[in-house]
Amino acid sequence: MSNLLTETYHVAWGDLMFFKHNFWNILVMSVMSPLLYLIAFGYGLRSGQTDIGVSYVAFVIPGIAALSSLSSSFSSTATRMNVQRLYYRSFDEMMMCPLSLPAIVLGKSVLGLLRGMLSCFLIYFLGLFLAPELVLSPLVIICILLACMVFSMLGMMAALLAKSHQSMATLNSLLILPMTFLCGTFFSVSSLNPVFQAILYCMPLTHASEIIRASALPDYLDFPWMSLVVLVAFGIAFFAIDLYLLKTRKV
Repeated sequence: MSNLLTETYHVAWGDLMFFKHNFWNILVMSVMSPLLYLIAFGYGLRSGQTDIGVSYVAFVIPGIAALSSLSSSFSSTATRMNVQRLYYRSFDEMMMCPLSLPAIVLGKSVLGLLRGMLSCFLIYFLGLFLAPELVLSPLVIICILLACMVFSMLGMMAALLAKSHQSMATLNSLLILPMTFLCGTFFSVSSLNPVFQAILYCMPLTHASEIIRASALPDYLDFPWMSLVVLVAFGIAFFAIDLYLLKTRKV
């Protein structure tokens, strides 16, 4: 176990230095999109109470946090790995080192995890002042950490599958953009037609939105343990696919 952690740190070291030296730029980029979503959707489009008895601002802030876990974690991991693989070719050199494949997957997911956490907690801490219904509990933190890790590994999978920068842009358009607006971040999935509900529950962001919102509003929503299990299953699946792609050298 200690050897795995050591190798993971060595893999992540370059990305950690990148995060350290570009912290203020990353901070600004991490807060701008969630803040604009909050202004546009939280204050610009709707007001008043929702059907669960909380203000729409309180309802949408956990959804924006879930959305931030997707956009920040996915894009950070996918973009940096894509550049390392296709431009600098440094990823190929790392693959020649005597490192275990799980350490490579975990290590390359660290940057996305950190940036996703930064983005999520910034918007959530702001939300605590704007919406008194929200709570900050260990369960909220666990759910956000889980979501960031899952989407970071999804970003790694996308980077390993992409053959060019253009194909990465296509993956973003086909995979990330639909999830951004359809997975219960700005509205309740339960209000939709059952057919659409079934489709949306096949997407990981829907489950991330459900567990983060329920943990943030424990007095108004029952915690969806099944969504937690499904999100963990997505994480395991993405981890296994990343291992497979590395093992078969389809990078």
